[in-house]
Amino acid sequence: MTLRDLMGNGAPEVAITGLAYSSGSVSEGTLFFCVRGFTADGHDFAPDAVKRGAAALVCERPMGLGVPEAVVDDVRAAMGPAAARFYGDPTQTLRVTGITGTNGKTTTAFLVRELLEAAGLQTGLLGTVKQIVGGTEEPVERTTPEAIDLQATFRRMLACGDRACAMEVSSHALELGRASGIHFAAKVFTNLTQDHLDFHETMEAYYLAKRRLFDGPGPAVINADDPYGRRLAQELGEVVSFGLQAGDYRARHVRFDVSGATFIADTPNGPVELCTRLPGLFNVQNALGAFATALTMGIDEGTAAGALEQARRVPGRFEPVEGGQPFGVLVDYAHTPDSLENVLRAARDLTEGSLHVVFGAGGDRDRSKRALMGAAAARLADRVIVTSDNPRSEDPAAIVEEVMRGTMESNQEGAPPPSAHPQHVERCVDRRRAIGLALEGAEAGDVVVIAGKGHEQGQEFEGGRKEPFDDVSVAREALSVLERPA
Repeated sequence: MTLRDLMGNGAPEVAITGLAYSSGSVSEGTLFFCVRGFTADGHDFAPDAVKRGAAALVCERPMGLGVPEAVVDDVRAAMGPAAARFYGDPTQTLRVTGITGTNGKTTTAFLVRELLEAAGLQTGLLGTVKQIVGGTEEPVERTTPEAIDLQATFRRMLACGDRACAMEVSSHALELGRASGIHFAAKVFTNLTQDHLDFHETMEAYYLAKRRLFDGPGPAVINADDPYGRRLAQELGEVVSFGLQAGDYRARHVRFDVSGATFIADTPNGPVELCTRLPGLFNVQNALGAFATALTMGIDEGTAAGALEQARRVPGRFEPVEGGQPFGVLVDYAHTPDSLENVLRAARDLTEGSLHVVFGAGGDRDRSKRALMGAAAARLADRVIVTSDNPRSEDPAAIVEEVMRGTMESNQEGAPPPSAHPQHVERCVDRRRAIGLALEGAEAGDVVVIAGKGHEQGQEFEGGRKEPFDDVSVAREALSVLERPA
């Protein structure tokens, strides 16, 4: 393939054997994309790329390094379509479902994959927890990889027998053009609540980033219960909608028990009873969205319903931890005010005694959500332990204090905040110790929610240091040393 094939008629006819956006990945014959990042500019690494054998550069200004150049307005915008062409435009064949939203992306992606697989469509997965290519699980570094990595993975999926892919699409990826060049067979919008304002700055900018997924062809499946979902549906016009209060697919008569949830889904083809192992109203929305997506993609209703009933729980998403204790322990990824509130409300439905929650907030991220999370926890749980999450470059104790300030907010609108933190709220910066304290204080019939990190396997500290830490494993260790009643 040549540079002209990839970049258009204005580019020279030079042979290209590979693509890279990191100079360390360049070998002889590679086309190097000079991507401008948050902390570094790929143009500064172009000389190193040429030394390593780059055959040509894609850049935003002339570099004059003795190799052909394709000068473009935006290297990131050019990278996705070029990568798609280089790898033979795999998503023309691979049926990709793109799922975006603040909460519910991971669960919905897992469910969509299971429903498509039940219909005989071997399906890959790209998401926050893991990726699956040809049935083999692989680790992930970010929710949505860079465009070159994405297109290479789609090509590998096809080579391994996959015929579809369920894919989480983050707002960062949409804003940075990582998803450009993908042909989507379906697009799903779960919801939009406060998160990532450190990157997008305003909710309007956050929404507009999410909206980019819905540019171009492909059916849109949208949560009609969400205000931003309703706005998106109005702007797009022809969509498939779902929800608890509104939508083409609407859930009613929702019932919960220890095994999950059962509900009636009113569909364009009439009512159908659906079951899921996932508890909580927010998971009913996720299940209904996945069901609507599967039917929109042509999957038989009976097949989809049967697969939904058998679909497994998602790691780190309302995941139970069992150690012979007489109370419940749940680990969840909830790290926004809305998701924490949803998880606590769902946990309350399972609680016969008191509801405990251990959680924190991430450093170097949207600070404005910290107090909101503290307020939600203090309002909805009987015991709150505020601890460290991923502090990154910030002081863990300072983050805890910002969350603690939110716990002083009154439940009564217009009433002044109390002068001290509520009696049921405490702080413990050491996350391992905080989990232990919560479990030590739990009694029969209680439920302990450990929120914020979910499936994550480490804690991130200053200087990029990452120490192993798994909430599920830490909870199991703490449960193993608890004294049992005689």
